[in-house]
Amino acid sequence: MSNKQAELGEFGFAGDDRVVPFQVEGLDVRGRAVQVGPLVNTILDRHAYPQPVARLLAEAIVLTVLIGTSLKFDGKFTVQTKGDGPVDLLVADFSTPESVRAYARFNEDALAEAVAEGRTSPEQLLGNGVLAFTIDQGAFMQPYQGIVPLDGSSLEDIAGVYFRQSEQIPTRVRLGAAELFDRDENGKPRRTWRAGGLIAQFLPEAPDRMRLPDLHGGDGDERDFEVSHDDAWEEARMLVDTIDADELTDPQVGIERLLFRLFHERGVRAYAPQAVYDRCSCSRDKIKGVLQGFSAEEIESSTEDGKITVTCEFCSTSYDYEPAEVVAA
Repeated sequence: MSNKQAELGEFGFAGDDRVVPFQVEGLDVRGRAVQVGPLVNTILDRHAYPQPVARLLAEAIVLTVLIGTSLKFDGKFTVQTKGDGPVDLLVADFSTPESVRAYARFNEDALAEAVAEGRTSPEQLLGNGVLAFTIDQGAFMQPYQGIVPLDGSSLEDIAGVYFRQSEQIPTRVRLGAAELFDRDENGKPRRTWRAGGLIAQFLPEAPDRMRLPDLHGGDGDERDFEVSHDDAWEEARMLVDTIDADELTDPQVGIERLLFRLFHERGVRAYAPQAVYDRCSCSRDKIKGVLQGFSAEEIESSTEDGKITVTCEFCSTSYDYEPAEVVAA
């Protein structure tokens, strides 16, 4: 009989880069949880982002994966921030059934100044602006977009506001990202990125139990709008809030163990995981189609050393074209 100890990723454990749907029947809660390792590390290494930018984008990737894998139709789900902070743009999208891509844009000088002054919290790096959630079901359907302000809160708090205001579903989101240092198989030091997250939603069978408090009454209204509206949801929310950021990224914890730690007294059930992959949707033909919409003047100004070079912002793949290739017939 083998004495080999079971590890995460074996014997039914989901492991990295697999989203685990779960249900807590005793609390009328359903949700999804994930730890991403190779996926997020590959994306961040590809762009060599500074540490504060990498951490932000890793959280955006996790948020995108958690929501995108819940789509019940073919399409694309995109999370995008646009603000006036040093990191003025984050974009992450999920294309069904399993493809993820992401990139960030930042001002190097503004970022260096913020880091020197210790202004590296998510709200300080993003600044004021908006967070947009976009669902695109294809060419024959109108895209749906929900927008919430970047109001000085973290990504997980802003996502909770979106669900409360747009979907009217009590929701708690937890996100975390960490840069880990270890050694490779040859003993050389290396650093790797990991990230994780959990989204829990209150979905009771009785609709009246989902009723939320009225919206804020405006200036001068001092009422507490985080009042308890259901004992089960309050318990679930408090349990989710006990999650440490390290638990979301620690490869020795894993999603199933984390869910058991949180909800074992209430009977948590984990379902079959869904794998996600770092996979860009760009192609030579797609970019050629875009270039064919350029005017002759734009093609001429884009030509350097006799060719047009286009680099995908997501995957950094470069495509070269002869000007004659992209002149529309």
